[in-house]
Amino acid sequence: MPRKNLKRLAGLLVAITLVTTLGCQPGEEVDQLPDISLTAVELIRDVEYGRVGDRPLLLDIYRPITPIVSPMPAVIWIHGGGWRAGGKFPSRVESLARHGFFGISIEYRLSGEAQFPAAVEDCKCAVRWLRANAQKYNVDPDRIGVWGSSAGGHLSMMVTCADGLEGDGGWPEYSSRVRAACAYFGPSDFISWYELYEFGLSRDTAPIQFLGGTMEEKPEAYWLASPVNHVSADDPPLLLVHGDLDPVVPFEQSEIMCQAYLEAGLEVTLVMVSGAGHGFKPLTESPISPSPEEIEQLVLDFFLEHLVYAGH
Repeated sequence: MPRKNLKRLAGLLVAITLVTTLGCQPGEEVDQLPDISLTAVELIRDVEYGRVGDRPLLLDIYRPITPIVSPMPAVIWIHGGGWRAGGKFPSRVESLARHGFFGISIEYRLSGEAQFPAAVEDCKCAVRWLRANAQKYNVDPDRIGVWGSSAGGHLSMMVTCADGLEGDGGWPEYSSRVRAACAYFGPSDFISWYELYEFGLSRDTAPIQFLGGTMEEKPEAYWLASPVNHVSADDPPLLLVHGDLDPVVPFEQSEIMCQAYLEAGLEVTLVMVSGAGHGFKPLTESPISPSPEEIEQLVLDFFLEHLVYAGH
C-alpha cells in the first residue's frame, strides 16, 4: 500500500481509537467484574526467571492487592534502551497492576553482553516462566500479554510473532505464546530502517551492536530480527502507538507492521501521536495528542478487552 494511504489509514485508526470505548458491549459480563479504579501493589524485586550458563535472568513482580479477576491476567513489560541500556525498574507495568493486573518487568541480556537473538530468547523465557508458575502466583496462563517501548517494543513484537528463538533459559516444556501485545515506537523492519538511516556509516549505532554488524555483513540477522517478516494468521491482537515526528524510529516502522497485520487478516490498532518524537516527547509548541494520560487509558482498555473481557 502506498505510504500516503497508510498515513490515511493510520489517521482513521487514531480517530476510531479515540472515540470508541474498548471492552464488552452492553449485556456482556462487565458488571460481574470488581470495580477497581486503583489498588495497592506489592513489589517483589529480583526474582530469577531463567538462567543462561551461570548467568541468572531476573524480573520484578508487581502484584495487585486486589485482582481484577481470579486467576489474574498478566502483562510482561520489556524496557527500551537500544538493546544496550536500560533496566527493569521502574516499570510502566505498575500502572496496569494498580488496576488489578499481575505485572512483571524483566531484564534481558543487553547487546554488550550477548547479541541477537539473546534478548528475544530471554523475553520468551520470561513468558514460559510465567506460564510455569501461573498457579503459584494465581495467574491465568491463557491470559498473558506483553508490552514494551522502543527496543522493548521491538522485542514485544518478536515475542508476539516470531516462532522459534526460544533459547536455553529454562522451562522448555511451556509455550511462549501471548494473547495480546502493545508496542510503543518499536522497529519492525531493520532492512528498511537501515536503508533510511545508513547505519553502516557508524559502527557505534545501536542496531549494528545488537545485530553484530552491518546489513551487508549480517543480512540473515537483519531479516530474522524484523518482526514484520514473522507475521502469520494466528498472531494475537496488536496495539501500536507511535509519535508522528519520531526522529529515532520513524513512524513508518509502525505503519509497516500495521499493514502486515492487515494483510494477514489480523486485529491491529495503530495510534499516531501527533506532535510527538521518540518516547512521546513533545516536538511542537502544542501538547501531543492523544495525551500521555489518554495513551495510558488506551493501553489499559486494550488489555482489558483482550485479557479480561474476552472469553468471560
